[in-house]
Amino acid sequence: MADAGQVPQMFVSRTKFRSTHPLDGIDIALGHSGISAETPITVSEMMKGTVGKIPNGVALSYKLGDRWSSITYQQYYDLCISAAKSFIKLGLKPSHAVVIIGFNACEWHISCLGAIFAGGIACGTYATNSSEACKYIAGDCRATVAVVEDEIQLNKFLEIRSELPELQAIVQYRGKPRQQYRDVYTWEQFMGLGKHVETSVVERVVQAQTPNQCASLVYTSGTTGNPKGTMLSHDNLTWTAKALASTSHDVKFGVEHFVSYLPLSHIAAQMADIYFSITVGACCHFAQPDALKGTLVETLREVQPTQFFAVPRVYEKMMERMQEMGATVTGFKRVLADWAKRKGLEGNQNFLRNESVPWGWSLANMLVFKKVREALGFQRCKGFGVGAAPIKMETLEYFMSLNIPIRPTYGMSESSGPHSLCKMDPSWWNPASVGKDMPGVQTKIFQPDSNGEGEVCFRGRHVFMGYVNNWEKTTEAIDYEGWLHSGDMGRIDEKGFLHITGRFKELIITAGGENIPPVQLEANILREIPFLSNVMIVGDKRPYLTCLMTLKCDVDVNTAEPQDTLTPLARKAVEELGSPCTTVSAIISSRDPAVFSAISQGLERANQKAASKAQKVQKWALLNTDFSLPGGELGPTLKLKRFFVLRKYASTINSMYEQAESGGLQSKL
Repeated sequence: MADAGQVPQMFVSRTKFRSTHPLDGIDIALGHSGISAETPITVSEMMKGTVGKIPNGVALSYKLGDRWSSITYQQYYDLCISAAKSFIKLGLKPSHAVVIIGFNACEWHISCLGAIFAGGIACGTYATNSSEACKYIAGDCRATVAVVEDEIQLNKFLEIRSELPELQAIVQYRGKPRQQYRDVYTWEQFMGLGKHVETSVVERVVQAQTPNQCASLVYTSGTTGNPKGTMLSHDNLTWTAKALASTSHDVKFGVEHFVSYLPLSHIAAQMADIYFSITVGACCHFAQPDALKGTLVETLREVQPTQFFAVPRVYEKMMERMQEMGATVTGFKRVLADWAKRKGLEGNQNFLRNESVPWGWSLANMLVFKKVREALGFQRCKGFGVGAAPIKMETLEYFMSLNIPIRPTYGMSESSGPHSLCKMDPSWWNPASVGKDMPGVQTKIFQPDSNGEGEVCFRGRHVFMGYVNNWEKTTEAIDYEGWLHSGDMGRIDEKGFLHITGRFKELIITAGGENIPPVQLEANILREIPFLSNVMIVGDKRPYLTCLMTLKCDVDVNTAEPQDTLTPLARKAVEELGSPCTTVSAIISSRDPAVFSAISQGLERANQKAASKAQKVQKWALLNTDFSLPGGELGPTLKLKRFFVLRKYASTINSMYEQAESGGLQSKL
């Protein structure tokens, strides 16, 4: 990066725009007008503002058994103060953290805000992390307290607590430990610890806080090494939430309803469910822990959110389920559904061109679109967002055909979540892009090539402080002018829309020196072979490209593990090819001629779209199981972990580069 290596001191922890120590305050890049000139505030000031406006408004909603219960904003604030007292009682100090691990719940939010109010730092940790990963993060952030969901998470910390000398206590927020342990508390016990601590003690702490100090740590996934702790200041969180609210014209203060189900250790969920929710006075409803295993739609139907944000895989699963149901419809209903979907897609495409909806739109809406929304729980949903990973155009167009326009957003932990976004305005919505700059931020393309493509860089009050205890990586990420180097490849078109074309860390550089971004190639293959679930291009330092493929298969709703049986849609597609196979293993063991031929033909069609010979896939391997979270190939937000896949399937990959084909699973075009 621009200034990497320019600061020789090993002990430097702060410059104008960067810091690596939580107690350091960095300069806030105040603008001269508009949202960038807003007065900086702390997290507690943000929450007090909302409590003052709607003290009796419902802030949190949760389900116990068959009944929903709620917490008002005043109660929410009071609970956070009580948690702060208990953290202080347990010895939480400035620059030390509270690690939180578990599924989304009121207690997660209260622990997060309580830690900040107590002068500490909130640090979410992925529930899927191993005890070893928990040890690294808890040690790196100097955790004083660990807040865990249940006995499974408790055991991770009991296993490592002897190696964490600064860890003073563990709090379990669901259920009770099976036996008593030293300094392990139930949630009720924890909340009672600070009852003798005066409220004025917390008030003095929050009054001493400044907006330019660290409030939260969000750790990266660590797929290429140890995870890095992204330091987010009070201003990062409060300003970003306010800037996001200023762009959301369909969001009204005090009337919105969100569903919390994505991992709160990820910045997207944390910004949406905690900080943005408080900023707009929304009610946050907590889904069940098995939401991503199938119960999310049930929660959506009960809650009927007004705004919905998801990662691409959630929308893809919804689409697959609806396509499976649609495949069983015949006769007039099928004709009607197909007609309505054509009208839906045409109408939304007309909107992008600032044209009126086509004839028949109202009828299609009444007969089909409204019923689909009701079935999904979206009858009062005004906004649909997607982020955290690239979404396929096929998925966007499918939902557009049902008049559910999904708005792509783009950002990263290091930008406090959002950076660019689409709005429901023809001049702001281009589903082929990731939208335009959020108000108050800047984008530049660093060292663009002849096509205007280069590294996407950000600047603004949403840019993080730095990586805790890691000056080298901080200076790589933020240059001396305050630009955050994202590591993503992109370009800005003539209308100001940002297009992400790849990621430099994912860039494949072949043995011949060709630079190849794999994402678009993978999307082309999936479009040509619809019964495939995942495709990953391989070829770094190799003479040619190959790819790993998986088939669409059923998933165990309890474990999220992929099964051997094909999904109904995949079975139908395979049957239409003339294959009798209904399982992945049957297709692979028999090297089913119909399926293998269809894959080869689909790859040939995809290769025809390649920009050069080097971008054509020469061999492929069909894996016997789909990528999954339990398998390790997907991260907590269901993003593909390429480095993990390369290690896990190294022998299969190597076999595709042997001179003579071994007759195994790989096939050559």
